[in-house]
Amino acid sequence: MVFDEIIERKGTNSMKYDALSEKFGRDDLNPLWVADMDFAICPEISNAIKARVNHPIFGYEFVPDSYWESILKWCKRRHGLMINREEICFMPGIVRGIAYIVNFFTNKGDKILIQPPVYHPFANVTRGNGRIVVNNPLIYNEGKISMDFKDLESKIKSEKPKLMILCNPHNPGGRVWSKEDLEKVAEICYNNGVIVVSDEIHADIELFGNKYTPFLSIGGNAEKCGISLGAPSKTFNIPGLVSSWCVIKNPQIRKDFFEWMEVNEFSEPTLPAVDATKAAYDKGEYWLNDLICYLEQNIIFVEEYLSANIPQIKPIRPEASFLIWLDCHGLGLNNKELNDLFVNKAKLALNNGEMFGKEGSGFMRLNIACPKANLIKALEALKNAIEK
Repeated sequence: MVFDEIIERKGTNSMKYDALSEKFGRDDLNPLWVADMDFAICPEISNAIKARVNHPIFGYEFVPDSYWESILKWCKRRHGLMINREEICFMPGIVRGIAYIVNFFTNKGDKILIQPPVYHPFANVTRGNGRIVVNNPLIYNEGKISMDFKDLESKIKSEKPKLMILCNPHNPGGRVWSKEDLEKVAEICYNNGVIVVSDEIHADIELFGNKYTPFLSIGGNAEKCGISLGAPSKTFNIPGLVSSWCVIKNPQIRKDFFEWMEVNEFSEPTLPAVDATKAAYDKGEYWLNDLICYLEQNIIFVEEYLSANIPQIKPIRPEASFLIWLDCHGLGLNNKELNDLFVNKAKLALNNGEMFGKEGSGFMRLNIACPKANLIKALEALKNAIEK
């Protein structure tokens, strides 16, 4: 199978491989951290990029209507989300998009609500731009992650944040929020004048029959207060090409922001992004379906291996994404000891749970988007390290 191929990535300026020394203090680790995949991309995407690169002139890019048509058709076909052309604009990356939104819709000293443990750039972008983080921690109970709506409403009314950054599907927990969850978020936020920024980059990697619900697809209050961000980056393993997009249904929110994006020339794709995105959405669906099957088998393998060999670690099965949130509390280690076990004893590079907020203490995030042989190697190393 194509996903079983082990591809050497060292020396390619890969953050996942070539930044190990900088991030972990050693470079002899098995990297299972950064959320990209160790799989060759869909051949149709490679061919589209090669065809463009083979042309000897790299001039200014014009964005054809076919680029937007590919995205709109994909969202409708895959997720039932109807988007009109005027409701979408290009974003040079999801995190950059969040930063633009933070700077446009809020001022220094304003508050922004997030739901830890959650993707760490949410807090970094907020604090780095002089805004104040308001935490609405998620509830973790017997392997299930859920929202604390009572606390959410209380925090919004008392702290009065200008924005809420939602992770849908959730990273690192892999939770697909239900329509009912999203309706509650939309109702609370709209009634209190809060804009919801929904990061939906993991949306396409739906696992084990779970269905992701786009925030804007529920209509009503969500359309009135919502901004959604999406990309083919995680889906097709092309984050380095930087092709993302932003959807806003409410013209009162959209008009000035989209004009600001255009005036500042933030809204134009880079040269390879146009052709790669079109190839992905128009020709790559078969590859994604095969990928999902492979990821599911990797997840089942991790679950079965841990249950049989390291029962102290409880994996939370992701409903979407290729990341497993590992509950390591059963090891009885503090955060420093847990990190030492993985990095220095097992020689594995995972994301320590505390980077997603203090609520992530005792957890590790495992990237399973790699050949199964590498997962076997990693888990055996972990087992041996624990037994020593």
